[in-house]
Amino acid sequence: MKDKLRAELQKFLLVSVYLYVCLLALLLYKAAVLSGSGVHVLSFGFAAGKALILAKFVLIGEAVRLGARRSSRSVLMLILRKSLLFLLLLIVLTILEELVIGLVRGHSVAQTIAEFAAKGVPELLANCLLMLLVLVPLMTVIEASRALGEGSLRRFLLSAPPDGDD
Repeated sequence: MKDKLRAELQKFLLVSVYLYVCLLALLLYKAAVLSGSGVHVLSFGFAAGKALILAKFVLIGEAVRLGARRSSRSVLMLILRKSLLFLLLLIVLTILEELVIGLVRGHSVAQTIAEFAAKGVPELLANCLLMLLVLVPLMTVIEASRALGEGSLRRFLLSAPPDGDD
């Protein structure tokens, strides 16, 4: 039980760090673009909190084997299906998260939805596409790790390169 808990915590931390780096890169890009307009926004805490929440959502999806129950013609199709299903899961859970935050702040559900929708369709679609681009490599690593066996991918990545490669 202790080993299982340690393994789950390691997965959570790895996914959180990966998502944090991705979100931080996007945040830095957004800050650079907005600084040209005189707007200065940079919140490392927001990126960290969002990464932790999204990592938990991803691990919940993995725990319920989201996208893994149907057979696939190829590993590539499995990765793409899981990435899309996880994207849908993250969209739904992010909307629920926004509603809860709105209620905690004393906003009505309608007001929270209006604020969320005020971002505009292009921004919402861009966020979804960016999240999909973050999920595809994550699902690839998860599936490669699963196919190679517990710990094999980690051992491979942390091993010395073959002779002749620098």
